[in-house]
Amino acid sequence: MKKCKVRFAPSPTGPLHIGGARSALFNYLYAQKQGGEMVLRIEDTDRERSKIEYEEEIIESLRWLGIDWTEGVGKGGENGPYRQTERLPVYQRYIKQLLDEGKAYYCFCTDAELEEQRQSLIKKGETPRYLGQCSHLSAEEVQARLDAGAKPAVRFRVPRNKIYVVNDLVRGRVSFEADGIGDFIIAKSDGLPTYNFAVVIDDVLMGITLVMRAEEHLSNTPRQLMIYEALQFPRPDFAHISLILGEDRQKMSKRHGATSLIQYREQGYLPEALFNFLSLLGWSPHGEEEILNPEEIIRDFSLERVSKSPAVFDLDKLNYINQQHIKRKSLDELQALLYPYLEQSPYAAQVKALDEKRLGYMIAAIRNHLVCLTDVNQELGVFFDQFQYEEEALEVLQGEQVVRVLTLFTEDLPACQDPAEVGAFIKQVIKKSKEKPKNVYMPLRSAISGRTHGPELPALICVLGREETLRRVQHTLEKING
Repeated sequence: MKKCKVRFAPSPTGPLHIGGARSALFNYLYAQKQGGEMVLRIEDTDRERSKIEYEEEIIESLRWLGIDWTEGVGKGGENGPYRQTERLPVYQRYIKQLLDEGKAYYCFCTDAELEEQRQSLIKKGETPRYLGQCSHLSAEEVQARLDAGAKPAVRFRVPRNKIYVVNDLVRGRVSFEADGIGDFIIAKSDGLPTYNFAVVIDDVLMGITLVMRAEEHLSNTPRQLMIYEALQFPRPDFAHISLILGEDRQKMSKRHGATSLIQYREQGYLPEALFNFLSLLGWSPHGEEEILNPEEIIRDFSLERVSKSPAVFDLDKLNYINQQHIKRKSLDELQALLYPYLEQSPYAAQVKALDEKRLGYMIAAIRNHLVCLTDVNQELGVFFDQFQYEEEALEVLQGEQVVRVLTLFTEDLPACQDPAEVGAFIKQVIKKSKEKPKNVYMPLRSAISGRTHGPELPALICVLGREETLRRVQHTLEKING
């Protein structure tokens, strides 16, 4: 049985879009599950928009996400080169073959002539297509125009009265009528191949067995099937995965927020969280659990569980998944991830002044409150900002038991070297005060932080230290007593 081989072939005309990242991920998951190979190919024939910096960013984004490939750009291999602009002699050889066999022909029509034809068909209510004016030129007419310096495009001669069928591994049986497709360009007048032609040549010569791509490419499939047939190439399998829609069920765009992978990286999302979230956009695991690591996703992945329906990009779900992956990190791992954000924080100097133990307590205290790594700055405010009371905290501090609770707390507060010790001390305060835990914890939190919600109280106290904690409580008592 032939070994499975897939490919991801982005155009370097911008950063890696979230939809492109999902396509790359599904190809990677399939290859990993099947024990197959994956090729990274760069489709850079759009010379005006293609940029090397975008190619580099795409490669960096794929690696950050955890996607690796066995062959292609950055890896090499026996089927290179892997950039289309470096493969022009290969394409020209097959274009010549189609011209020699009469399966393609030179087209000398100008853009103005083609636009006039297009508008005419639209007015008649017909599908715009090329009507084949140049398909009837004699060899002598063609040669005369070439000798005169004309720079023609090359069009593929579409077979008539034929139906092309693809048994798509996601969408099922899909058929296309050739008569609705005009003779299409396979090489532009500058000699560059078009997408539909180059992709077939590349996929065949690189041994691709499955073409998995976004649903929007389904309309390209009949043209590609014609080229496979004309060149007597074996066809790969096809799988077209659904579009990604915004929460308004419109195609993802900038109005929905970040659309490129690098933007999510900069916002402090973890690669394993994006890996997890993107895998669930159009695929469902067997069980109920959705917080999965890459190994679990690969083990469970199959095309049978890929949906035909559009996937909705739910930012709340991404945030939840990211938060869960942050909670799974050890304190050392999380501290290393937060380090660049802490360095750029307005609290950088205060953080740097903490010893290792208190820094560890602080990371532990805020871990469960981080949705993204960038949230660290707002979470640090409780430790370092000028002390202020929120409205809810002031309401809590009006309780009749508050002065007695705060006074008990200040009497024997230990050195605050360990959260477990401080936690045990607070339980003693609860016991002495004969109050419910809520009636002790809420006043203490409000008195020490000015807030009713925040980090675990023992950890907060240990980071602040005994002196600063007592100063804040004393300040609160003075405020209550007027």
